[in-house]
Amino acid sequence: MKKLLILSLFLMLTSWGNAQTKDLMKTVRKTIEASNAIYADLANKNDGSILTRYTDDACLFPPNAAPVCGRDNILGFFKNGPKVHVKFTIQNLYGDGKTSVTEESYYEMTDLEGKKLDDGKVIVIWKNTTDGWKMHRDMFSSNHPAK
Repeated sequence: MKKLLILSLFLMLTSWGNAQTKDLMKTVRKTIEASNAIYADLANKNDGSILTRYTDDACLFPPNAAPVCGRDNILGFFKNGPKVHVKFTIQNLYGDGKTSVTEESYYEMTDLEGKKLDDGKVIVIWKNTTDGWKMHRDMFSSNHPAK
C-alpha cells in the first residue's frame, strides 16, 4: 500500500511538472514567434537594430559561408543584404524553457513585391538573457541547390 501511495504521488508530481513546462514553452513560443515576425523588418533597416535579436556573443551559420560571430560581423552580414520579407514557421521547440530553447523552423523568403525568392530551414539556439530571449546561434540553409 505504501509503495502504491508513493508511486501515485510521484506520478501526480510528474504530471504537474509536465503541465508547468508546457505552459512555460507556450509563453516562450509566443515570444519567439513575435521576434521572428519583425526579424526581416529589422534586417531591412540597415541601422543595426537587427542586433537587438541576438546575444552579444552570437554566431550566424549561413549556407555556403564561414560562421559569422560577434556584433560587428553580424551587423556587416545584414548591412548590405537584400531587402526581403521572411516568414518563419516553427516546427518544434526543444529545451527547458528557462535558460535555453532550440527552435526548428522553416522559412519562406519573398522580395518586397511578394515574389518568392527562397525557402529553407532554420535551427536557432535561443538564450534567456537579462534582456529576454535572444538568438545565440542561428543556422539556416536553403532547400534548393546553391546557384
